[in-house]
Amino acid sequence: MEVAVSALRAELKTWIEAARAGEDVIITERGVPVARLTGIGAADLVQSLVRDGLLTPAAEPRTPHEPPAAGPATRGGMSSLVRRIRR
Repeated sequence: MEVAVSALRAELKTWIEAARAGEDVIITERGVPVARLTGIGAADLVQSLVRDGLLTPAAEPRTPHEPPAAGPATRGGMSSLVRRIRR
């Protein structure tokens, strides 16, 4: 299935739904194919990798990242750091 760039812009949701349904949508510009829009099954892929033993789910949830405490090197943000480096 082919679609011109102008039609893709006008009806993007329709073409995304077609790709999600399994259609390969070839995007053309002045009749020349320039890109392909295809659906992905990311959730299915992860589940199949777990099922095949190629991916192991995490045993524990990840702890949130905490930024380092503001010390003399980080006080004032990035702009003050850049000013000090340029001196």
